[in-house]
Amino acid sequence: MQDGPFDVVTGAFSYTGRFIARRLMAQERRLKTLTNHPRRPGTEDIQAEVAPLQFSDRDALVESLRGADVLYDAYWVRFHHARVRFGDAVANTRVLLGAARDAGVRKVVHISVSNPSEESELDYYAGKARTERAVRDSGLAWAVVRPTLIFGPGDILLNNIAWLLRRLPIMGIPGRGDYRLQPVAGEDVAEIATWAAEQTDNVTVDAAGPDIIFYSEMVESIAIAVGRHPRFVYMSPRTTVRATKLLGRFVNDVVLNEPELQGLMQELLVSRERPRGTRRLDNWLLSSADTIGMKYASELDRHWR
Repeated sequence: MQDGPFDVVTGAFSYTGRFIARRLMAQERRLKTLTNHPRRPGTEDIQAEVAPLQFSDRDALVESLRGADVLYDAYWVRFHHARVRFGDAVANTRVLLGAARDAGVRKVVHISVSNPSEESELDYYAGKARTERAVRDSGLAWAVVRPTLIFGPGDILLNNIAWLLRRLPIMGIPGRGDYRLQPVAGEDVAEIATWAAEQTDNVTVDAAGPDIIFYSEMVESIAIAVGRHPRFVYMSPRTTVRATKLLGRFVNDVVLNEPELQGLMQELLVSRERPRGTRRLDNWLLSSADTIGMKYASELDRHWR
């Protein structure tokens, strides 16, 4: 890498990180990524120096961050797996922040989630809140960006709903489907993150799209995009969790777990702020109609295998 400042993105070949990486490239920013995953299909355009994201080797982590201007921290885990728990992810983030401080990084932009709370009964949202506290206490200049439900190329949730719609004559809807969410485009998240990096003051902002919709509306929009109209069956949350566990055994993946469903039904993916995103889900679905749901997208394959 040439001399001079550069930006670092954790997981530039993963989902959220790749949107930020492409945004930085469009701004002609020099880029480095910390990752433990090989380059994935669809990320061939991302030009970045690659270094391992090794929390156990703090000295190496410091050296990989030395000279960086902004660290865009998109590291997290979606659910407990193997020996990694949300508490481990919080501890790993503290190591990363400490390394960034020692390396002289100017600012960290941390990607969190909408409506985190340390009092939440859902470990995902409680863990995210604890991580935000670690960011604020890091001694670095900081920004926290809180996305709602991110959609775009590489998506897992919406893609797999489309995958089911393409194959099943019946589609299950958890509960009555009348709980709201506020999808936001990955490109919008990236634009908000790079805007936050330029602010003089420390900031915490939501990243949410322009439309608040019911879950059932979202599923219907996906069905329209892929040209499928199965019969919708409304199931209790308990039955939904059991059904997704059975499906998970078939596809060898975690399709949807109970805490994620609770977060959806508690409307935690709705922002309390004015929307900063401008791209609409329906437009993306229609433009992606030929590709979305053609293949199943495995979370375990993406991050753990």
